[in-house]
Amino acid sequence: MRRVVAAVLSALIAVLLATPVVNAETTVSRDSQAAYSSYVALGDSYTSGTLIPNQVNLPCTRSDRNYPSLVTQAIQPAEFTDASCGGATTDDMTRPQWGIANRPQFDALRPDTDLVTVGIGGNDVPFIEVVATCAALSVTNPKAAPCQDHYNASGTDGLVEKVRAVGPKVAGVLEGIKQRSPEAHVALVGYPSLLPESGDSCWPIVPIAAGDAPYLRDITKLLNQVLAEQAAAHGVTYVDTYTSSVGHDMCAPRGERWVEGILLGSPAAPVHPNALGAENQAEQVLATLGAQ
Repeated sequence: MRRVVAAVLSALIAVLLATPVVNAETTVSRDSQAAYSSYVALGDSYTSGTLIPNQVNLPCTRSDRNYPSLVTQAIQPAEFTDASCGGATTDDMTRPQWGIANRPQFDALRPDTDLVTVGIGGNDVPFIEVVATCAALSVTNPKAAPCQDHYNASGTDGLVEKVRAVGPKVAGVLEGIKQRSPEAHVALVGYPSLLPESGDSCWPIVPIAAGDAPYLRDITKLLNQVLAEQAAAHGVTYVDTYTSSVGHDMCAPRGERWVEGILLGSPAAPVHPNALGAENQAEQVLATLGAQ
């Protein structure tokens, strides 16, 4: 089974490394007045828009059509810096990622930054590795719940423990943002729906065993719950992208799905938002900002 998991992860890495590079960090200056004059986007691949055309940064697999870019088009801040980077964990807010190729994301923050969006936490689980493991286990037992059994082999749910452990790490990120940009409106962006809201998955198109589909749905919801709790505890805005994305999961047909499946589909990384998903993320961010 380890060989299968390694093969899945290797395929994902190979896809990411095939992305063209244009520039290292996306910064756009504008002359127009705006409600927010300085916007900084932080986050992982669900923020950077991995493999969504057009990719403008290879180490960080950053797209100029990710949700921060779409939010910027709508609010027209005087300055916009996108420091999001595929593969980022909470630790990468304060340390260089991929060696010296990418500065700590917090380096983009300034005392006068007045809007910060951040989408982080999934790689601290790490969720993509979980999906690869579950996909591999489904091959020999597609009608049961081999992945849930795997993470509960010790008598307690190790995956639930990993997700709950993300909370203090995200708390540190939110505190770090407040220290560096004390006047900023901070929005913590959650993760979208990956699997159908009811029933099992669409195995083998999305190779998740029937019994594991509800388990992984609950894990995604738990991660979002942990993020929402930290947002409330630290007085920042939580952006729910899950509710609006129900019905647009990996099993939905092309044109209706907002997250690509484990097998390659339209231009976007496997198990990541595509262009439609990025548009929904942007809509939810804008709706939440407009409600403040």
